Amino acid sequence: MNRKIMTAVGAAAAAALTLTACGSSPDAEAETPEGPVTITMAGWDLAAVPEFQTLADAYTAANPDVTVEIKEYPAGNDYDTALTADLAAGTAPDVFIVKNLKNYITFQEGGTLLDISDVAGELDPATGGLDSMAIDGATYAVPYRQDSWVLYYNKDLFAQAGVAEPDGSWTWEDYDKAAGELSTALKAAGSTATGAYQHGWQSVVQGFALAQSDGASLEGGDFGYLEPFYERAIALQDGGAQPTYATVTTNKLAYQAQFGTQQAAMLPMGSWYIATLVKQQASGEANAFEWGIAPIPQLDASTAGLDNTPVTFGDPTTLGINAGIDEAKVATAKDFLKFAAGPEGAAALAAIGITPALIDDTVTETIFGLDGVPTDDLSKFAYSTHETLPENPVGAKTAAIQTILGEAHTAIMSGSVPVADGIAEAEERVANEVG
Repeated sequence: MNRKIMTAVGAAAAAALTLTACGSSPDAEAETPEGPVTITMAGWDLAAVPEFQTLADAYTAANPDVTVEIKEYPAGNDYDTALTADLAAGTAPDVFIVKNLKNYITFQEGGTLLDISDVAGELDPATGGLDSMAIDGATYAVPYRQDSWVLYYNKDLFAQAGVAEPDGSWTWEDYDKAAGELSTALKAAGSTATGAYQHGWQSVVQGFALAQSDGASLEGGDFGYLEPFYERAIALQDGGAQPTYATVTTNKLAYQAQFGTQQAAMLPMGSWYIATLVKQQASGEANAFEWGIAPIPQLDASTAGLDNTPVTFGDPTTLGINAGIDEAKVATAKDFLKFAAGPEGAAALAAIGITPALIDDTVTETIFGLDGVPTDDLSKFAYSTHETLPENPVGAKTAAIQTILGEAHTAIMSGSVPVADGIAEAEERVANEVG
């Protein structure tokens, strides 16, 4: 597949960061500190998100002279806002997470990320999302986790409806057919569950369209590849196999509740949901039922089936080094990044149910050894085997284009405009507003 794609930048933020960026030159030779050293790392919602402290503790256990202190930031979109303010003020941590890939180039162009191409060069080439982090031949952040979208399905509801479970060979046509059959059979049995639940995010339609459509791109201004995916999504909700977009947004439906309380038999969602579902079933927040994971449905048979590699999407979550770091700590910070993005960090993350960027046999065995995780071969295949392409490919226009496409998504899914008209309007806006 030829997928030539770009991403975007907030010009104002980049300008502010450029004015205040200081510290180590990417080409400066790092000094190795003598004796104990402390580096700081950004994180968010530390009480609920254990991955940051897990990596810090694992690294310190392997390197007793190093302490990694976590600086807590707000969660959600406020993370980038607060971190940008600290970078501008010169008070940001030594290491920080680039949480949203579409903002990666903003930090890079602002001069706040150290060139860590040497770190990237020492990582396993199989590290998910690593290739997508290159900017003009250099790398400024490395992935430590890489979630990919898969299909969760409720085995009990499939059995109740008498519908055959996914077998790893499904296309979207198979998914649509199963969603309809499930909804009809479950309704006849007195259930309120629908065959599928697709959340209201634009990525649930556009992420798959970008990843799976031959020649699809965010650059060039042609978004016609979105049309069949939107037609399918509209048909699902119009046919009652999926809650309508209006219902999802107005009632603020949560995908965790829809699947976890058996209100949907199928759920396309990221691999991060594995740990959440296990935890919610253990606590009683989710119902007790048997579930599995299948590869995400494919556009056509060329990438479907257990003998092929399914194509899906997901942005990596990455770590970078503050360009303003004390040069005496650069070597330690780089070593920490190699650890976090390497097999040792991957094993530590897998032990708490987090999907690392490097998925090897140890990681797969660890994830599927956790209590409550399904252990069938299809679930293991779906988790470990896929080509994962970014939702937000790195480039100068992605953020601006995605904003426009997000508004098109709302208009189309709410029924405000026909699919073709909504896409045409987005193409016109990108041509006039982004260029």
